[in-house]
Amino acid sequence: MKINGACHCGAIAFTAEIDPSRVVVCHCTDCQVLSGAPLRAGIPTPIEQFTLLRGTPKSYVKVAQSGNRRAQVFCGDCGTALWGTAPENPTALVIRVGCVEQRALLRPGLQIWRHSQAPWLDGLQDLPGSPQQ
Repeated sequence: MKINGACHCGAIAFTAEIDPSRVVVCHCTDCQVLSGAPLRAGIPTPIEQFTLLRGTPKSYVKVAQSGNRRAQVFCGDCGTALWGTAPENPTALVIRVGCVEQRALLRPGLQIWRHSQAPWLDGLQDLPGSPQQ
C-alpha cells in the first residue's frame, strides 16, 4: 500500500510503500513519553521503499531498555514525530502512524509492551463521546 505523510507544519513530507498488516501499537514507557500519549503506533518499511519528498528532519539517538540504539526522527520546526530507525546503516524505518494521511486505514495487528499499558485504555470505548469538541 502506498502512503504519504507529513509533519504538522508541512515542512517535511514523505511517501512509502508499506504492508498494512504490520501496524504495531507499542505501550512502552519510551513510546508514551516520546508521543505524549498513552501509546504509539508504527508501521515498518524497508528504507528503499521510503522517499523523503521535502524538508530536512532532525533526530537524536535514544538508547532503549534493551540497549538498542534508535534514531528518533522529527520535524525541527513543529516537533512532529515522523519515524524511528537504526542510527547507523539503516535498512528499515518505523513510520509513526499519526503523521500518515491514510492512518484511518492502518488498523493495528499487534500490541507490544502491554505490561506498561495505561490501565484505563481497555474501558475507553465505554466513555461518553462527541463527534467534535
